[in-house]
Amino acid sequence: MKKPRTIVLRTAGTNCDNETHAAFKMAGAVSELVHINELARGEKFLKDFQILAIPGGFTYGDDIASGKILANEIRYKLNEDLKNFINSGKLVIGICNGFQVLVKAGILPGINTGAIEATLSFNDSGNFIDKWVELKAEGVCVWTRGLEEKIYLPIAHGEGKFIPRDKEVLKNLKKNNQVVFRYTENPNGSIDDIAGICDTTGRVLGLMPHPERHILGTQHPSWTRSGLKEHGDGFMIFKNSVDYVKEKL
Repeated sequence: MKKPRTIVLRTAGTNCDNETHAAFKMAGAVSELVHINELARGEKFLKDFQILAIPGGFTYGDDIASGKILANEIRYKLNEDLKNFINSGKLVIGICNGFQVLVKAGILPGINTGAIEATLSFNDSGNFIDKWVELKAEGVCVWTRGLEEKIYLPIAHGEGKFIPRDKEVLKNLKKNNQVVFRYTENPNGSIDDIAGICDTTGRVLGLMPHPERHILGTQHPSWTRSGLKEHGDGFMIFKNSVDYVKEKL
């Protein structure tokens, strides 16, 4: 079959698009960088792709709140197209700023509800955090099949504290196995150590750590001491999505 097609969405302030683009290409997809205005003007179409990636960065300078402006653009310019994209069984990933966008657009943790059920707020430290973290992989998610129980990815954010709207939202996240990643040592105060979640289908993933920054074994700072892996811990996340499209779509 043809290679799966990934659209890496970008706009003013996106700065992890090229790394995300490269990760999908390395995993076997045809990847294309597309500005949101190209979709809004009808020059490009979501339906022509099988995977949507919203990468990290500081879209629109994170004015108002991190990811909020892009979230509103998606809600009001691409709402129906994105609903159709998800309902047709296709995949979505939001990384760091992209996770903030998915949450603030009401796409995560629910699906097609339009309700904003969580947010990502200022780190408890009050500081921007840029470091490597250990994550525990769990839950049921297309993107995380076959991952080791513990993986290492870098984080780089000032507003990474995951906060569900209320106890009921948190209860449902746990009941539905939607918590995909937890920090083993919580760097930002996220409720229940949550670093990443998926929707109820397991096809829409959002996470604060950056898997695209650990697709090569040499990208981890301790590889000379711990031994060189063929791939970094983040690579399998991208490979899983490509394999899923080949198998299912």
